[in-house]
Amino acid sequence: MGDQTQKDKLKQDIFLKIEEYYKLIHEPKSFTPGESRVPYSGRVFDSREMINLVDSALDFWLTSGPYGNKLEKEFKDYFGCNDFFLVNSGSSANLIVVSALVSQQLKERLKPGDEIITPAVTFPTTLAPIIQNGLVPVFVDCEIGTYNINAALIEDAVSDKTRAVFVPHTLGNPCDMDVIMSIAKKYNLFVLEDVCDALGAVYDGMKVGTFGDLASLSFFPAHHITMGEGGGVVINNNSLRKIAKSIRDWGRDCWCEPGQNNACGKRFEWKLGKLPHGYDHKYIYSNIGYNLKVTDMQAAIGLEQMRKLDLFIEKRNGNFKTLYAGLQKYSGFLELPKSCEKAEPSWFGFPITVMGGVNRLELVKWLEASKIETRLVFGGNILRQPGFSNFPHRIHGALDETDRVMNDTFFIGVYPGLTEAMINFVISRFDEFFKSKGLV
Repeated sequence: MGDQTQKDKLKQDIFLKIEEYYKLIHEPKSFTPGESRVPYSGRVFDSREMINLVDSALDFWLTSGPYGNKLEKEFKDYFGCNDFFLVNSGSSANLIVVSALVSQQLKERLKPGDEIITPAVTFPTTLAPIIQNGLVPVFVDCEIGTYNINAALIEDAVSDKTRAVFVPHTLGNPCDMDVIMSIAKKYNLFVLEDVCDALGAVYDGMKVGTFGDLASLSFFPAHHITMGEGGGVVINNNSLRKIAKSIRDWGRDCWCEPGQNNACGKRFEWKLGKLPHGYDHKYIYSNIGYNLKVTDMQAAIGLEQMRKLDLFIEKRNGNFKTLYAGLQKYSGFLELPKSCEKAEPSWFGFPITVMGGVNRLELVKWLEASKIETRLVFGGNILRQPGFSNFPHRIHGALDETDRVMNDTFFIGVYPGLTEAMINFVISRFDEFFKSKGLV
């Protein structure tokens, strides 16, 4: 038996054992209401992700490699973008998309003190790169129901220092991109999209992440697909392509793939910065960068997850519709989610704002007591968080709705691992809550 034949046979034997192991250990268990947990989100996978992971491990390509290349190509085709590359988290993706705008390689780069308009209801690592790059966030209020930036307030927030808008599509619900892109065009602003919660969401026939110059994705276990840790950067503005990838790859000027040595054909012929002529191009750094790459083992998982994306989105949106139908009768006490007319959400969660005398903490504790997981809408009003109490910023107008989100809003899960029995149990617990309060 030849070495290749023996290798293939060993792999097949291993893969069969993985299928057995998955069925024994990881196959979903039956649901017992009140005893089984109803997660707000989580991993959904089968033996194929595990086989891909082990296949990559057996090849022992520890850095990004063949699986990573395949997954990046699939995402590039999925978005129809100029380029796409993987990173080690959605937070790293946010760091890259903001840092790319301050690169000295960008002719129209942002400089310290320049402003970026963004909502005050946000995730910390959407805001952090703005601060870390010496830029000034300008906070605008959100809308209850969509939980996105109130696009009608953006234009009045523009000043002569404003250079960009950074908008998250909150909980998978697309922002009003007609208004945002119109303002960006009028004032020549860069547009960054945080799509970490919204993979697959569509606005007016276009996928979110394809409107702005750059966009970020997250593949944390809570998100639409997972690689454990991981993320991605969507590149629509080709002038930012090389810069963004450089920041991911230590800030280096070289564009050789791992294992390559002279892709440019003049490795020892460059003269850049104040370095001597002929300095090795593999060690010339044109940006302040980091090592933010993924491993091929992560990409191997992501590639199989990508095969399931359409089904995941269909299940998320189906669970959302069932919850909406079941909770609509409490519209006098619960503000249910809404979206723009042109939006086709890819729901990450089901956001609810209490009203009519209902106390959020009381309702959340009621649900959690039945092992129904709840989450708040990230940082609420980020300016009230202890780590974000002292940095240069500007607030445009009042943040009344933002504070209302902080005080009265939470969300429950819609992820594909939730069964019909789980969703019906969640609705029944809402029913019991309102009965116990004499509100129905």
